[in-house]
Amino acid sequence: MIIAQRFTKACFALTMFSVVGLSGNLHAQDNGASLTLKQAIQMAVEKNLDLKAELYNPATAEAELRKSRGIYDPLLNFLLNYQESNTQAASAYTSGTPISRQRIFEYNAGISQLIPLGGTVGLSFNNTWYRNNSDPTRFLTDYYNSDLSLNFTQPLLKNFGREATELNIQVAKFGKEGALEQFRAKLTDIVVQVRNQYFQLYSLREDLEVKKTSLALAERILNDTRAQVKAGVLPAMEILSAEFGVSTMQKNLIDAERALKDQEDSLRVLLQFPMGNEIVPADTPYHELYAVDQDTAIRKAIADRPELKQLRITQKTGELQSRVARNQTLPDLSLVLNTSLTGLGQEYNRALDRVGSGRYPIWGGGLLFTYPLGNRAAENEYIKSKLKVDQASAQIRSLEDTIANDVRNAVRALQAGYKQLDVTERGSAYAEERLNAYIKKNKVGLATVKDVLDVQNDMVTAKGNRIRAIADYNNAVTALWKADAELLEKEGIVVTEKEGDALYEKNR
Repeated sequence: MIIAQRFTKACFALTMFSVVGLSGNLHAQDNGASLTLKQAIQMAVEKNLDLKAELYNPATAEAELRKSRGIYDPLLNFLLNYQESNTQAASAYTSGTPISRQRIFEYNAGISQLIPLGGTVGLSFNNTWYRNNSDPTRFLTDYYNSDLSLNFTQPLLKNFGREATELNIQVAKFGKEGALEQFRAKLTDIVVQVRNQYFQLYSLREDLEVKKTSLALAERILNDTRAQVKAGVLPAMEILSAEFGVSTMQKNLIDAERALKDQEDSLRVLLQFPMGNEIVPADTPYHELYAVDQDTAIRKAIADRPELKQLRITQKTGELQSRVARNQTLPDLSLVLNTSLTGLGQEYNRALDRVGSGRYPIWGGGLLFTYPLGNRAAENEYIKSKLKVDQASAQIRSLEDTIANDVRNAVRALQAGYKQLDVTERGSAYAEERLNAYIKKNKVGLATVKDVLDVQNDMVTAKGNRIRAIADYNNAVTALWKADAELLEKEGIVVTEKEGDALYEKNR
């Protein structure tokens, strides 16, 4: 569906989070600070407090990701242990004494490392000093025992593979992607607010000028009426009608000034714009016809809408968790291998020499099998994960339909908005011509002052309708850009993870 020509876009080079200062200084005017739409959007990206708060989510997700990668941090362990015992010997023949007295001092060190396939490699250096009261002619009573051991354990079924090992890492990666899409959605909402409020402020300033012009016209009518009454052309009661018209226009002007100030304050909060001069929009709303192909817009929206991307990330997370949950239903079969070099001596150096000689090795290997009878916990966890994936798929299809409908609604609103521009333009021109005609009729006595004022009110209403139609049309363009996920692209905004990572680094 084609709506027609190119719509001029206010585009500026801006990398999200890596924002430099405003590209142009605000231009001071006699009645305030001139602000372009480009500057307004950039100020919001830099300073909006809600956007700054949202930035903490990607930063927190980065912390979670780095935390999950900690499974590959080598694990060091040290042990110092002293034990002294006095026990009755089971047999005096065995120990050579009826009371066994022992002193044991251990000082061990080790390091272990998880590998991507789920196995664990460990290296340990163990030292033990023994002293006892056994028969020294038959037993060693004061000696050191040392060994250097290498151990390896590898799951072969349950917990085997990179997916099972790095589940939390991948989930954290998906979580960070989701946080960025959530930020992109928030950023889009902020840009929508800026555009809408910017053009609303422009419209209210235009409306204020209409009210000022109408008040000046009403005051001129009052002066003319007083002159005509004084000349005996009109009755005195016509002055009352003219004065009532002035009062009405004065009230309308007060209301317009209040609405303008309220809107200015709303935009000021959104942009964190400093207090002081009035904000004067420098850019005018667009009146051109905007061309859009509905089918292309729907495809782009389904591909790029942040909330749909978040849901797809949730689905990918669920699929990964489902695969790992299926792995958890398997029996736990592990390969266990170990080898050691040992040494024993009455002197510590002698024990270490024997370890280094490699003359006293120990090695072994085996399989360890465990399986819970019934295995209901793992099986139902797998079923639950499959249900979540199916649920996410249904939610995605539903959201795709909703998004397609959003685009169609936005296209229709755009069409209607452009047609409304033409209607209100004609209505405003007609109302102005009609007012001029009634002013002329009043001068020759064919219309009363009340007739002129009534027609003037119609003209003010018509001009107000035209001003609102212009703002509504620009809002409809903004709504379409949001619906088909091209708003940030149109405004030259690129979302990256740089600033979230920078916020994380700042808090390390």
